Amino acid sequence: MSAGKNWTAKDRYRFVGKPIAQLDSSEKVTGSAEYVGDLELPGMLHTKLLRSPLAHARILSTDTSKATKVPGVVAVLTGKEFPHRIGLYLTDRNILAREKVRWAGEPVAVVVAESEEAAEEAVELVRVRYEELPAVFDVREALKPGAPLVHENLSEYQHSPVFVPVPGTNIANVFKIRKGNAHQAFKEADTILENEFSMPQVNHAPMENHTSIARYLPDGRIQIWTSAQSPFAVRYTLGVALGVPLHKISVYVPYVGGAFGGKAGINFEPLVVLLSRKAGGRPVRLELSREEEFTTAPLRQAFYAWMKSGAKRDGKIIAEHIKFIYDAGAYADYGVNIGRAAGYSCTGPYEVANVECDSMTVYTNHPWGTAFRGFGHLEFLWAVERQMDMLACEVGMDPVSFRLRNAMHAGSITATGEKLREDAGRVDQCIQAVAEAIEWGKREEARGPGKFRGKGVAALWKAPAMPPNTASSAIVKFNEDGTASLSVGVTEIGQGTASVLAQVVAEELELPLEKIRVVPFRNTDVTPYSWQTVASRNLFMEGRAVINACQDAKEQIFNMAAQALRVPREQLDLKDEKIVVRGQPDKSIPLALVVNGYTYPDGSAIGGPVIGRGCFVPSGLTYLNPETGRGLPALCWTFGAQAVSIEVDVATGEIKVLKVASSFDVGKSINPLLVKGQVYGGVVQSLSIGLTEGYAYSERGVMINNNLTDYKIARAGDIPEEHEISIIENPQSDGPYGARGVGELTMLSIPPAIGNAIYDALGVEIKNLPMTRESIWRATREQKPSAEVA
Repeated sequence: MSAGKNWTAKDRYRFVGKPIAQLDSSEKVTGSAEYVGDLELPGMLHTKLLRSPLAHARILSTDTSKATKVPGVVAVLTGKEFPHRIGLYLTDRNILAREKVRWAGEPVAVVVAESEEAAEEAVELVRVRYEELPAVFDVREALKPGAPLVHENLSEYQHSPVFVPVPGTNIANVFKIRKGNAHQAFKEADTILENEFSMPQVNHAPMENHTSIARYLPDGRIQIWTSAQSPFAVRYTLGVALGVPLHKISVYVPYVGGAFGGKAGINFEPLVVLLSRKAGGRPVRLELSREEEFTTAPLRQAFYAWMKSGAKRDGKIIAEHIKFIYDAGAYADYGVNIGRAAGYSCTGPYEVANVECDSMTVYTNHPWGTAFRGFGHLEFLWAVERQMDMLACEVGMDPVSFRLRNAMHAGSITATGEKLREDAGRVDQCIQAVAEAIEWGKREEARGPGKFRGKGVAALWKAPAMPPNTASSAIVKFNEDGTASLSVGVTEIGQGTASVLAQVVAEELELPLEKIRVVPFRNTDVTPYSWQTVASRNLFMEGRAVINACQDAKEQIFNMAAQALRVPREQLDLKDEKIVVRGQPDKSIPLALVVNGYTYPDGSAIGGPVIGRGCFVPSGLTYLNPETGRGLPALCWTFGAQAVSIEVDVATGEIKVLKVASSFDVGKSINPLLVKGQVYGGVVQSLSIGLTEGYAYSERGVMINNNLTDYKIARAGDIPEEHEISIIENPQSDGPYGARGVGELTMLSIPPAIGNAIYDALGVEIKNLPMTRESIWRATREQKPSAEVA
């Protein structure tokens, strides 16, 4: 990777590093922000989905005759009308179920009507005959010979060359890491520890449900309005699936009411596009209900891990044998990349000389999985960080000291063979910061009888999971009065990237922040390209693109001003909205008189409107060897650590989180207020996943907690009493002002920190999420049936 510009040379900034409130907050709070659900198009039709009641079944027949007679119904359609397969990385997904259904909740028919009420009435009248088939719900069972196949025709699916589906099995992808010789190293280990860990599927639970509108125009052009994270991914995947040139597809994304990865790929856009074509070009709208968000929309994959670790007496880990299995559910187009990302990060932020890892994405008859905040890292770090504490106990070392003994540092070699740079960041400083914050090693008295206190620490790391040729671009356009507009492809989904990028523009152009507007919508016809809004990559990559766009704009400004002022371009500076001759502050031109072209007193003009263009593609990244995982996948590594202090009531299993400490090495905090906001939100979301969240199913694979009453997410009362945040800044030379992304990382290690704290409090090991009151209560009585605890 090229060294790039050294952002550490400038010590003081006017806008960068300042705690500035998110720029779009007032629009969201006042209700003036426009979402897809607010849009009304002339002649718009509405849709409702008929969902399968069975997890795995052959479709024998579909009778739509009664449904078509409902007043206001325009069409009732089934999968036979849509022979297209879609997928971002693996084209395995049907638009509507064809021939068979693969999960309970898969859409098998759709009604298009003049009103939602007519569509709802008609969809209840569609009759489908099924032949139920054997189903598989456990990834370990799905891997066994003779297991029911979710996709018998897996060999027919197109896929990206970096993924390896295994036809004749339920394996959608297998990713391998081979570093050193783990088999031999285990023979030399003084301590060997094996464990299994798991967690269930969880829901993204955004405030805004999936909503899409499409219009198929007579000339073959397609217009889409959608609540998507990545408009260019929607456009590209749709174009490939339908065979439509990309210049004929326009994807418009207004404000998005939360996503957390659930709107990252392509979801229901192809369906509404084809429905509009069937309806003669009238716009068609689909908005999922909250129940459908649980049963039909994509979710975070379930996870299983087996870990075998070997260490020497001095606490050095010398060998890891790891198996990660991600439950793709019925379709795995996005999920295969999650398993890949987990594979090359499999050791966590620790250097291990000998590693053998197989990270698999496996089909089951569960709802289909997609990206989720953390992109597989929350899952495998649950296993890695719980294993670290248990291995420390076996070796006889303090868990914090054990982590520091094995922590990555400059010069460490990752599992893929990458040598960490000098400016890669410091996980050891993060670990020490959170340990100090919770007063690690100091015992505290519980508040009453039957209650016990404990503390736990867990570290983390993450790199953006993306192809090596991932690109970002930006446009800075000046207005007649010298104000500026920034257009970028990254979608604002609440993370604050747009606000931070405005600070970058202000810093680069010496403009007051109030004179900069970030265009709030994304439209693939006019918005500059960005690969996807995922992976905590956008601050780094869009930030570099924005800086380059500002530099381009300044070159145009200085070239015009040099002619107007009759001085060499090298003698000019941009300051206080003026182009100033260096050393001659009285000799200047207001910026507003240049950005649309400079006009001389006699009316003649030079130049023209200033439009700055910038792009960024990382250099040096590579594909990974399919047999060993060797290569360079990481744009940057962000390190961190989290710790908790808890109190457990053994009579009820209730856990009270008293204090959370979080520390992240962000390189440079461009906006510390937004960083802290990300941390607060990420921690609460992670507490929710660790303690209460998880899909529950009947024996036949039907979800039984498909609402926000039975599916428990954190409420205000679950927020920890105290939260201490430490922002560490070891700048990365090629990051924008030294910055690295942090949004996803803020939630990655809370569950293992709590699991470690439970052991510290009770001596009870928890290996499966969520850590509900019942699971704590049962584990305590199974592992510690002593009078003191029970």
